[in-house]
Formats: sequence, C-alpha cells, structure tokens
Amino acid sequence: MGSELIIVPIIFGAIFGVFYLYFSTRNKERLALIEKGADATIFVKGKSKSYTAPIWKVLILNLALLLMGVGLGTFIASILENYTSLEEEPLYVGSIFLMAGIGLFVGFNMTKNLDKE
Repeated sequence: MGSELIIVPIIFGAIFGVFYLYFSTRNKERLALIEKGADATIFVKGKSKSYTAPIWKVLILNLALLLMGVGLGTFIASILENYTSLEEEPLYVGSIFLMAGIGLFVGFNMTKNLDKE
C-alpha cells in the first residue's frame, strides 16, 4: 500500500530531472557559443533556407500508407487462406505486419522526397 506513495514522486522527479537537465544544458551551450562570438541565427530553427514539409502532411501520409498496408495485408491473407492450405492465424498476422512495414517504408521514402521539394 505504501509503495504507491514512493513510486509516484519518483516518476515525477525523473521527468522533472530530464527536462531540467535538457534546458540547463541547452542554456549553458548557448551561452558558451555566444561568448565565443558565434552567430545567433543558429538558434532559430524555422528561419533557415532549407524547406521541411509540415508535420501534419508527414503524419497524414504515413498514417494513410500504414492503413493501406494493413488493408492490403488483410486482403492478401484472405486470398492466400482461400487458395492455399496454410494456417489462418499466422498468415493474417504475418501478412498484415509485412504490408504495414512496407507501407511505412514507402511513407518514409515519400517524406524524404517531400523534404527535397
């Protein structure tokens, strides 16, 4: 019963510690760069000349290709189930994961091409 009282503060303390270390280290690194005379434009992320695709386009593209892969995997598994003597469960699981992985790989490559444009 008393372990919940110990675990919850430890979890919140760990999360606070990670964020504190991240922000304090980032601040010290920026101060060191400014002292050495580095250009301040390196701290601005969105103002660079390189174009990156908006995150919503990337998420929608990858989600759409993932769902298409799952649907195609289910379709292929049902065809294989009807025309072969393979077992049903591993056939569905394997083909769904295979086609979902192929869909995510295609989405990764399409996202890479989006960033180039």
